[in-house]
Amino acid sequence: MTQQQQLHPMLNIAIKAARAAGAIINRGSQDLDILKITHKGPNDFVSEVDQAAENAIIETLLTAYPGHGILAEESGREHGAKNSEFVWIIDPLDGTTNFLHGFPVYAVSIALAHRGVVQQAVVYDPTRNDLFYASRGRGAFLNDRRLRVSKRIRLSDSLIGTGFPFRKGDSFQRYVKMFETVMQACAGVRRPGAAALDLCYVAAGWYDGFFETGLNPWDMAAGSLMITEAGGLVGNFTGEADYLYQRELVAGNPKVYAQLVTLLAPYTRVIKADEPGAEHAPAAAPASDIVADALAGAIAQADAPPPADVPRERKPVRIRKPVAPADGEAPAAPPPARRPARTPRG
Repeated sequence: MTQQQQLHPMLNIAIKAARAAGAIINRGSQDLDILKITHKGPNDFVSEVDQAAENAIIETLLTAYPGHGILAEESGREHGAKNSEFVWIIDPLDGTTNFLHGFPVYAVSIALAHRGVVQQAVVYDPTRNDLFYASRGRGAFLNDRRLRVSKRIRLSDSLIGTGFPFRKGDSFQRYVKMFETVMQACAGVRRPGAAALDLCYVAAGWYDGFFETGLNPWDMAAGSLMITEAGGLVGNFTGEADYLYQRELVAGNPKVYAQLVTLLAPYTRVIKADEPGAEHAPAAAPASDIVADALAGAIAQADAPPPADVPRERKPVRIRKPVAPADGEAPAAPPPARRPARTPRG
């Protein structure tokens, strides 16, 4: 029996929905010149392909699970049950700008959350027919290959993914400072333009880490489960797990994640003063305190025991050699012998 046949029933439905959307996207990519495009905002586009793909996903999901809720990029929560414990989080076409220019980096992203915790995830790359999928507690896969995050331990050797701010209200000055900080500390930075795929690339070990601001839940939900199921870590810039609605995210293998958090903690929204309404926000903790707390939390996560099927790295044992006494000095006294443990009397 193949892995595909052992999938959770809800994951199978998500895969069916993602492939249906991917077929619509591939057909639309053949006629980019005649697509109807709407501007949601500056540099933020939606095409009839986005809407058709989302409709196909929602129809597939609600046909199978009519009592579930929907949170979708183009239609929000207007479909599905409003108070369900199960909510499908959908991005029908992550990377719309790439798609509209014929740049082949975009994907369908579908996640299922139960009581706010993502349980199932699918990210489908229709240009390569690559299917990333994960179930909580059962691992992450690309097609039928198990995914594992990379094993690099030094940020200076690492390839880091990111996304540039592009919407009105995004802080370009803040991002440029972040970019400069990370770029000088790592081996390279990449920005393909589809966050859902970027997160899958971390899970696959192609990136060692990733960071971005301004993200929405549908950008992050599926990819974040891929990473944790592949042995990586995901959090906000201070290393906490409430990233899904915080509009900031950092991810990576455990060692690189810890180092990224220490670099990015000063740029968290907690201490950001350049956004409208920031003057009404509660006073932020000093940057030094935030960095210290972030470092402690990230190190604790990075040092947590790995999954059971991942062998722990053996650390070399250092054996101290006796130091020869200098001329004229008496030899060092041997350490006191240990007293034998007492045997209890009968």
